[in-house]
Amino acid sequence: MNIENIDAIVFDFDGVLAESVEAKTRAYALLFSKEKEEEVNQLIDYHNKNGGISRFEKIKMFYRDILKRPLSEKRFQELVLQFSTLVLDEVVAAPWVEGARKFLTQNKKWYKFFIVSGTPENELKTIVHRRKMDHFFAAVRGSPKDKVTLLSEIIGKYDLKPEKIVFVGDADTDWQAAQQLKIPFLWRCVSEQIPPLAGYKGPRLTTLKDLEINLMEFNQLHC
Repeated sequence: MNIENIDAIVFDFDGVLAESVEAKTRAYALLFSKEKEEEVNQLIDYHNKNGGISRFEKIKMFYRDILKRPLSEKRFQELVLQFSTLVLDEVVAAPWVEGARKFLTQNKKWYKFFIVSGTPENELKTIVHRRKMDHFFAAVRGSPKDKVTLLSEIIGKYDLKPEKIVFVGDADTDWQAAQQLKIPFLWRCVSEQIPPLAGYKGPRLTTLKDLEINLMEFNQLHC
C-alpha cells in the first residue's frame, strides 16, 4: 500500500535487512586473534557501539587509538581483504530480519527502495546479488563514502525530497546522517537495554514485521 508523502525508503543493511551484525563481530575477533584480549575487546565494544562506521575506519582506529602502532598501507589493505574473506559467506547466509523480505516483496511497486551501508560497496553488491535481493533496490550504496554523502547522492540522482524519504537504520551514525539531511528516521533496535539515541523520539522496531504500520503511524504524526 502506498503511504502518502513517502516516495522512497532507505535501509541500512547489517541489522536492518539481515541479521549479520554478529558475523562481523566474530570477524574482528578472528582478524586480531593474536593481539591482547583486552585490546580486541575494546575494538569489539567500539564496533558494537558504532555499527554504521566502516571497517576502514574501525581498523585504522584500532591501530591508532588502541594498539598505538603505525599501520602501513600494505598491512591495512591486507587486513581489509582478510576481513572481507571472513565475513562474506556468513553475511550471504545470514537470516533476514523478521518481516523485511515480506515488506519489500509486498511494497516494491509503491516505493523506490535503496540500501545505504558502511560495508564496502563492491562487497555489498556481491552480497545483495548472492542473496537474490538486488531486484528490490533502485541502488545499493556503500563505503568508502560516508552515509551523508551517499544519501545526498541518492537524493540528487533520483530527484527525491528529503522529507519524502524514510531511512531505516540501527546505528547512531544512521540517525546522525538522517538528522543532518533532515530525513525522517525509524530505528531498528533489538533490545530495550540499548541506550536511546540522543533526540530520537520514534519507536524502537525490534523487527520489521510491522514496518507498514510503523510507516503509517509515522506519516500521520508528521503530515
